[in-house]
Amino acid sequence: MKNYFNIVKTFLQDLEYPIHFENESEGIFIINNETEGLKNLIIVVTDSILIVEQYLISLPNASANVYKNLLIKNRDIVHGALVLDEAGEKVIFRDTLQISHIDKNEIEGTINSLILLLSEYSGELIKFSKL
Repeated sequence: MKNYFNIVKTFLQDLEYPIHFENESEGIFIINNETEGLKNLIIVVTDSILIVEQYLISLPNASANVYKNLLIKNRDIVHGALVLDEAGEKVIFRDTLQISHIDKNEIEGTINSLILLLSEYSGELIKFSKL
């Protein structure tokens, strides 16, 4: 059986993303690259999928219009999507990738999609968080 945790770790190192935290038994990496907007980006390696999540903002009092705008923005995101936590108050970027065919390009594409989202949409996200 392949050790996907080490494969993903090698990809992250090759892509020069600093690993802030790792726990092989839980399959978790946390990477930071604040110049690109990545702070506590969580990468979880499971037996079947790779999960990439980045908390973006809280929306304790969001209107239907804010949720509508977030859904519209989802259409522009190349890889991944904007999702809500279980309470419906936190906006999270999330992507899932099949682990059995994972490669460096897929991980890079997901992270680049998040970086692009943050560079293009951060002003709107900040505005939504202040409502």
